[in-house]
Amino acid sequence: MKITFYGHASLGIEVGGKHILVDPFISANPLAAHINIDTLAADYILLTHAHGDHILDVEAIASRTNAVIVSNAEIAGYYGAKGFQSHPMNHGGSWKFDFGKVKYVNAIHSSSFPDGSYGGNPGGFVIEGEHKNIYIAGDTALIMDMKLIPLRTKLDLAILPIGDNFTMDVEDAIIASDFVECDKILGYHFDTFGYIEINKEDAIRKFFNKGKDLMLLEIGNSIDL
Repeated sequence: MKITFYGHASLGIEVGGKHILVDPFISANPLAAHINIDTLAADYILLTHAHGDHILDVEAIASRTNAVIVSNAEIAGYYGAKGFQSHPMNHGGSWKFDFGKVKYVNAIHSSSFPDGSYGGNPGGFVIEGEHKNIYIAGDTALIMDMKLIPLRTKLDLAILPIGDNFTMDVEDAIIASDFVECDKILGYHFDTFGYIEINKEDAIRKFFNKGKDLMLLEIGNSIDL
């Protein structure tokens, strides 16, 4: 399983011979100006919620790649009505795709499309594939429901927001990593704009002091699990 960071909360995942994009907000992110969305492969696009900084490039990429959009029922229905392929899910439910199993789990946030239409309830994803399991928290506060994840799935990586203001901060993300019982963390949702700028060295040190490994990838860089 290969995971690439495309800035903000945007990820690329290669697993089981398939390409997955998560929350593609790339073309309007000046920090990701070197990423060309027209070159990105996508068999699936996973969306945690409907905010513009998570869905901006969905239609451009899905139109070119014919990717299946996977999200909650409202978001899937929104894109389905526009003629895109979609797969609806809801909290607590899972589905076996050709790349692995995906479960849609709780997140505490808000969710509406840029045009103001309803975007359903926000969520995160647990992906089990190629003997590696990851948790993508989405935009969320620290929640006790995170403790449910390791009851079913032993994680190899937790992808957690750390930018504060709109989501968890670093200290809450450390607690979240305890809740999901995973000490290998990829941080995201930070530094894109002023509200969520962080001290990266301080964040890494705080995780290290708790015996945890926080990875903060440069945009376009990848890790292999």
